[in-house]
Amino acid sequence: MASQDWFDKDFYQVLGVAKDASDADIKKAYRKLARTYHPDQNPGDAAAEAKFKEISEANSVLSDKEQRAEYDQVRAMGSGARFTAPGGAGSGGFEDVFGGMFGQGGGGQRFTYQQGGGDFDDLLGGMFGSGRFGQPTGGYRGYGGPSRGRDMTASTTLSFATATQGDQITLQTSEGKEITVRIPAGVSDGQKIRLRGKGNPSPDGGEPGDLILTVNVRKHPVFERDGLNLRVTVPITFVEAALGATIEVPTLGGNPVKLRVAPGTPSGRVLRVKGRGVETKKGTGDLLAVVQVAVPSHLSADAEAKLKEFAADLPDENPREDLLAKARAD
Repeated sequence: MASQDWFDKDFYQVLGVAKDASDADIKKAYRKLARTYHPDQNPGDAAAEAKFKEISEANSVLSDKEQRAEYDQVRAMGSGARFTAPGGAGSGGFEDVFGGMFGQGGGGQRFTYQQGGGDFDDLLGGMFGSGRFGQPTGGYRGYGGPSRGRDMTASTTLSFATATQGDQITLQTSEGKEITVRIPAGVSDGQKIRLRGKGNPSPDGGEPGDLILTVNVRKHPVFERDGLNLRVTVPITFVEAALGATIEVPTLGGNPVKLRVAPGTPSGRVLRVKGRGVETKKGTGDLLAVVQVAVPSHLSADAEAKLKEFAADLPDENPREDLLAKARAD
């Protein structure tokens, strides 16, 4: 692993152990976290998978004595080490820091550098992830600025009314942290919402990441979404369809509205109520009432006799004649 990554990551914090933790403590902490975030225990949970990779990375470094020692010294450099010219007064100089990293004490072999190849700039450039010491690295403190926190992914299931009208909800992360988010009106099933600044915090004081929220919407027993429109199927009687009538139609979260059914209205005709659909910043939809003629399942003997008399008075027409003709034409 590159030393630059080690500057930005606190593996002790990831595992929840002290910096002087024993090998046994590190092993115990890792096993506990691994059981919690293992992908087999959290199928389809991207946040848990990312967390498992993070703790696995931390364990791979801290469980190896050599890597842990090197990591500790690299992190120590990032927490206030001072560079002074070789031979300068006092301790903690350039040679002390690098001597410690490569197994040499402050009173041992001294380092020298020159302006040619393999010079002081190149050495530090390789350590900090850039070709020259004066160039930015894009992540470590003054070298390119602080890094942005990682994005998080989550999913939630909303009621049909909440998804349609919008609301404020509270989510809980895998770490137990509560996040309050505002669901905009008109979100649809399967839609992804990016919530700015609701993701993981930056490891070095930069901007937090975003939360990518996938919305699942429960079905409504009456209404369906049709873009910004709401669609509802409204049954009417045969008499209402034949003679016409004024009927009541339900609305989402409001009082029913009255609609006029014209005489001779067939099944499938759509009656529109303006402005009673989904209301969003982009516009407002309508309520679409789809008429369905309800046929009585039981008739009295008297009603059946009268219906036969009615049928006898109707013109001798076949309503399927045009349909059959079109089917034969091709």
